[in-house]
Amino acid sequence: MAISNRKPGERREPVAEPLKRSVAGCLRAIARRSEIEVTYASDRPALTGDKARLPEPPRKLSAGDVAILRGNADSMALRLGCHDVAVHRRLAPESSAARAVFDAVEQARVEAIGSRRMAGVAGNISAMLEDRYHRGGKYEDITDRADAPMEDAVALMVRERLTGEAPPKAAAKIVDLWRSHIEERAGKDLDGLLGSIENQRAFARSVRELLSSLEMADESPLDPDDDEDDENEAQDDEQTPSEGEAEEQSQGDRSETESSEEASDELQEGATEAADAPSGDLPDEAEESDSEEASEAWRPPSSRANELRGPEYKVFNPRFDEVIHAEDLCDADELARLRTYLDKQLAHLQGVVGRLANRLQRRLLAQQNRAWDFDLEEGQLDPARLVRVVIDPFQPLSFKQEKDTNFRDTVVTLLLDNSGSMRGRPITVAATCADILARTLERCGVKVEILGFTTRAWKGGQSRESWLGIGKPVGPGRLNDLRHIVYKSADAPWRRARKNLGLMMREGLLKENIDGEALDWAHKRLLARSEQRKILMVISDGAPVDDSTLSVNPGNYLERHLRWMIEDIETRSPVELLAIGIGHDVTRYYRRAVTIIDAEELGGAMTEKLAELFEEDGGRPARQPERKRAR
Repeated sequence: MAISNRKPGERREPVAEPLKRSVAGCLRAIARRSEIEVTYASDRPALTGDKARLPEPPRKLSAGDVAILRGNADSMALRLGCHDVAVHRRLAPESSAARAVFDAVEQARVEAIGSRRMAGVAGNISAMLEDRYHRGGKYEDITDRADAPMEDAVALMVRERLTGEAPPKAAAKIVDLWRSHIEERAGKDLDGLLGSIENQRAFARSVRELLSSLEMADESPLDPDDDEDDENEAQDDEQTPSEGEAEEQSQGDRSETESSEEASDELQEGATEAADAPSGDLPDEAEESDSEEASEAWRPPSSRANELRGPEYKVFNPRFDEVIHAEDLCDADELARLRTYLDKQLAHLQGVVGRLANRLQRRLLAQQNRAWDFDLEEGQLDPARLVRVVIDPFQPLSFKQEKDTNFRDTVVTLLLDNSGSMRGRPITVAATCADILARTLERCGVKVEILGFTTRAWKGGQSRESWLGIGKPVGPGRLNDLRHIVYKSADAPWRRARKNLGLMMREGLLKENIDGEALDWAHKRLLARSEQRKILMVISDGAPVDDSTLSVNPGNYLERHLRWMIEDIETRSPVELLAIGIGHDVTRYYRRAVTIIDAEELGGAMTEKLAELFEEDGGRPARQPERKRAR
């Protein structure tokens, strides 16, 4: 009979607690970093800095559940131990499509290092990948290559070359659709990757050659500093094949990098093991919010002479696009239900964001015409100083006058990314923050417009069908149906538009994101306003992505248009533009920008950036890239 060591009155430990401690200890051991903070939550797995978030294990654990949990932990540990952020950043391509492949292949490399050395790790990662693609659910029956993410296919084929492991069954269709195309153009490049698996720099250069073979390489050269230092740093980056030494050596290199000034702008990558995301993309590097130089993170130039300009961006068929009010997308009863669901989801967060909003309100109201000059010889009689006349009749009467301030008639537009990658907590927090911020600014006499952007369908919709019907002409331009949503117009009171924000919780609303045209749409709406000061705040979680458009145009087609639109607004428009990136570095695109890691930081970032704008002295800010500390 088993004897319990539990003391009388002591609470029984949950069944999963020993497993949690074991997995956390194993993660720290493989990463060789004892300071890693490991938490468990029902949200998607993520690795940010020194914090690892793993999925909460179910109450009734099976062997498969344990393997999936360990696979997520092993993947993060290998990322920490075998990956150098600075090297990855310097060698990464600029275009979003090539960058997605580059990031996915790098994750495949670090996972292959552990899989080749430890059979247990190999089994855990296989279970994790099988679960990830199986949860996606939409890849097992696909028949069109346009529906299969190329970055996943390349990463799984690289994993196959490095470890001998076949792709997960749930992702087999993705690889089958792309295999002949990739093997024909880059088969030799894939075969050569195994020789540099232990050297991240050499491996990254090989991946760049692979991208060139696939005609995905952009025109940006490799970092010249990296070329000059290649010989000196090769020995430092070289990882020996002995058990565990690769992780230790990479960790040493990483520690040096993190202590340097250059890497102080970088946030540890790897928040990619999403149980509910079939793609497995690695996020762009995000800056650390507490770094004094966070907003100085490297970003490509905003424009190049050889890039497409705005007029050369074209739309294949705009008649399928729509600008629609939120209340027209579903009936009033459903909007009310969705709004109730939104309130319940973040009831605990409203207090935090509400306090931030009150702080913003105090700062804004303090700048309105409520300042006074005292002890004047003319103006309004100051009754507070009459006591001096009572005490000393020879004292003159004191007058006061209201002081003019720079607080002007203002309108603020919040442009929210409604893409599929925002699904879950990010879109919930964004909707709540926009709601509370609109209410706060309305109290201060500032009009607020809340807009969202997505597409009407996945993979092109009616535009793609029309393109297929006329024989697939080359270079069709944007090939999807836009959906631009007005959640709250600037003139509508908050109480009337409150329910509309619940629409973001509707299943199936969030699809693709074409940021450049959405920015143009929101900007034109602002220009039509009569207010003296116009502010446009973009809240997004990454680069523009539309598979239908990018599959038949250059890989950076949407990104180039977005850069052109941003440059046009920042340099030639009276609208003041700022951006907040959730988990992705938007400072690559916007001059005035900040990146946050957790969606719950959004409320603080929004209020702080707006407060900074209102506190600026006089008119339009200077047209120079900002060097403000990110909060």
